[in-house]
Amino acid sequence: MNYSKQLANRFREVILNGTWIANTNYKDQLEGLDWQLAIKPVQHLNTIAALAQHVHYYIKGVKEVLQGGELTIKDQFSFDFPELNSQAQWDAFLVLFWQDAEEFVVQVEALSEAQLSENFVEEKYSTYLRNIEAMIEHSYYHLGQIVLLKKMLDHN
Repeated sequence: MNYSKQLANRFREVILNGTWIANTNYKDQLEGLDWQLAIKPVQHLNTIAALAQHVHYYIKGVKEVLQGGELTIKDQFSFDFPELNSQAQWDAFLVLFWQDAEEFVVQVEALSEAQLSENFVEEKYSTYLRNIEAMIEHSYYHLGQIVLLKKMLDHN
């Protein structure tokens, strides 16, 4: 199996269907979650919805680059989202999240070994490989927070 396929599988595991590293994934944690729980604050922490939207923001932005588009995402805007006001809005967001994650996987699988070593947009952003690995690590980081938030909310 080539390295691009391995990276795509690791990304798929954390977002869509894996249990090997964290014994869960985003889809398992967020599908069927009541929107009011997703937006419920716990002390001064980010909400589950904010964390999910934050991770999706980066998936969508990097996916656009992988599809030949421009890099338009900025860290300063990575938590700026419209307020969710219904289950329908939450469910629609999740559909988009899973769709963009699937498209991201397809793009990663298509990268050649040479492309993985190329600069991602500009030299200052390092390589495609480093950015994809960062997407996986970043996703696990916030997945852990979501799992903890759900446990805290279950005890309230």
